[in-house]
Amino acid sequence: MNTIEVTKNTDEIALAIKNSLFKSMTYGDYRNLVANLVANSKSTGEVQNGDLAKYTMLNHKRMQRLDKTLEFSESVIAKIKKIDKKMTWLVLTESWCGDAAQTMPVMNKLASFNENIAFKVVLRDENLDLMNHFLYNGTLSIPKLIILDAETNNVIADWGPRPAIATKMVQDFKKEFGALTPQFKQNLQMWYTKDKGQSTAEDILSCLLLK
Repeated sequence: MNTIEVTKNTDEIALAIKNSLFKSMTYGDYRNLVANLVANSKSTGEVQNGDLAKYTMLNHKRMQRLDKTLEFSESVIAKIKKIDKKMTWLVLTESWCGDAAQTMPVMNKLASFNENIAFKVVLRDENLDLMNHFLYNGTLSIPKLIILDAETNNVIADWGPRPAIATKMVQDFKKEFGALTPQFKQNLQMWYTKDKGQSTAEDILSCLLLK
């Protein structure tokens, strides 16, 4: 495989990563958490309202579908299997995030093809010390996947909050109309459904130099 570059963490980032890893959960535990929230009409985070509960319910259904149906080409699987370095994939998320619901199952599926990759999940609002080191355009955008050397916890790469194609769709719409509309958000979800996780997978492979 190509040589993977690792950046030595600053003391602040190292501490934030260490604290977040201590609080992290498996993807399976996260899925159980979301299922329990749906059963109680709730969402993650301190703020609780009907809209966030609705988004959590929709995201639960999206993740259920993707967990069952995601498939990748032999080429993608071969690339992820090339990784011979132990890694931790740590993702910051919240249950109400539509982009996270469409991309986290992809991360989990990719990680499942290689025993060198441990996939861990933490909630953004409970880990702001870490999130603040990985802002997107100065915002707390999620999901944010942080890829770590499992032995040192040094950062290899990070990815998020969306695949490049979806990011351009959002940027172009904001440039023309100023803000995202409910109709655009619905169209974005339709794009995710048609894409079937392929753009997310390719983006993550690219940030690991596995093209």
